Amino acid sequence: MALNVRAPDPATPLKVGVLISGRGSNLQALIDACRDDAMPAQIVAVISNNAEAAGLGRARQAGIPTHIVNQQDFADRASFDTVLDRALRDAGANFVCLAGFMRLLTRDFVTAWRDRMINIHPSLLPAFPGLDTHARVLAAGAKFAGCSVHFVRFETDTGPIIVQAAVPVRADDTPDALAARVLEAEHRAYPLALRLVAEGRVRVVDERAIVDARPPAPEFILNPPEA
Repeated sequence: MALNVRAPDPATPLKVGVLISGRGSNLQALIDACRDDAMPAQIVAVISNNAEAAGLGRARQAGIPTHIVNQQDFADRASFDTVLDRALRDAGANFVCLAGFMRLLTRDFVTAWRDRMINIHPSLLPAFPGLDTHARVLAAGAKFAGCSVHFVRFETDTGPIIVQAAVPVRADDTPDALAARVLEAEHRAYPLALRLVAEGRVRVVDERAIVDARPPAPEFILNPPEA
């Protein structure tokens, strides 16, 4: 079965709620992208489970309403997710971007926002899900690292992949050096994925994201390159 995940009226911008826990560098990339009149998406709220998250300051500077939903105020995950869901809907959000949101979501929450919630992960999924990604890439001797933007499913770091960006792994890389290079790619990949969805160019077919991409990607790249 194919599902076009865009809102019914492509002339109406997506109303996006962004969930963060930390510094918000990917949030900033999304804020910058949404300033472009050609981007059919608007960030209507930034919500954090961490009152000290630096990303909240980025949102306030951009004039975006912020909310704090602290998990320590709730007895269980379900109660937290209920309030989080209400905050998104009260803000008018009809789409969610996870941008460094360090909180596992319940199955009910993920189901409620199915194909209307995306996440970015710093690896070329399905390889290297989870934490300590860059150290694991180096330990495995991989020649490419990168990032993936995907629709969220209940299982961690799974779901139809919309955009991936690859960066070469260098012989002298450290986890921090590789992470910095991947982060630069994230700042381009995440706004692209949001724009593709907002423009109605993404369909989910049998748990694959089919993207109307123009122009097509190159045939292949090598690392190390041919001499």
